[in-house]
Amino acid sequence: MGCMSVLRLAAALVLAAGTAPSQTEPRHYTCSRAAGPIPIDGRLDKPAWRAAPWTDWFVDIQGASQPAPRFRTRVKMLWDDQYFYVAAELEEPHVWATLTQHDSVIFRDNDFEVFLNPSGDGRDYFEFEINALNTGWDLFLPKPYREGGKADNSWDIPGLRTAVWVDGTLNNPADHDRGWTVEIAFPWGAFASRAPVTRPSPGDEWRVNFSRVEWRVNVVDGKYVKPAGEKEDNWVWSPQGLINMHVPGRWGYVRFAR
Repeated sequence: MGCMSVLRLAAALVLAAGTAPSQTEPRHYTCSRAAGPIPIDGRLDKPAWRAAPWTDWFVDIQGASQPAPRFRTRVKMLWDDQYFYVAAELEEPHVWATLTQHDSVIFRDNDFEVFLNPSGDGRDYFEFEINALNTGWDLFLPKPYREGGKADNSWDIPGLRTAVWVDGTLNNPADHDRGWTVEIAFPWGAFASRAPVTRPSPGDEWRVNFSRVEWRVNVVDGKYVKPAGEKEDNWVWSPQGLINMHVPGRWGYVRFAR
């Protein structure tokens, strides 16, 4: 059998198995420079954000073979000499959050998560999680958990700026909300205590991904309650192909541009 025939047969077998590479192919995003400093207040109606493109809508963490997320999520990115900016829009009919202590396990609430691997080698990467109360959890991993990595919760992001804006009312089961938006500004110098990260130059690429943890809730006696035994949904920008965010080789590519 000729080489091309073998390749066509292999492709057909992949498609028949429902594991086409496109389902988990890393996403790409071109991150432009901001025209000027961005005030961080949680609102995304500023001129800088209006000029930045949205990512694709988030998908299930395992990829397109799974049902589409119940609520939409998308992200924008910008950068300048001081910060890497991230903005997220999360559709949500009931915006709620409970955790107020920094470095709580934020994904026990609905949350938005950022994963950054500046070197692109799958090592020395950073994670930040935030809930609708603007409570954050920052951690560093020298390598993925499955390779024996252990999370370093002692890492705090010096100079981090975050804000959340709720389009509706927070923790009010009596009404329906439209969602919440997040703004994050990561200072370039924030990573130096754990890895040799410098401000990128135009053309540089980082491996980046974003995740959203979403819990189903019922309203019981005027309060949001998670159903017993119910697992969370995991929705992401760049699909992982499995339920595990800690596979940096499957994160997306963010290219910094002028």
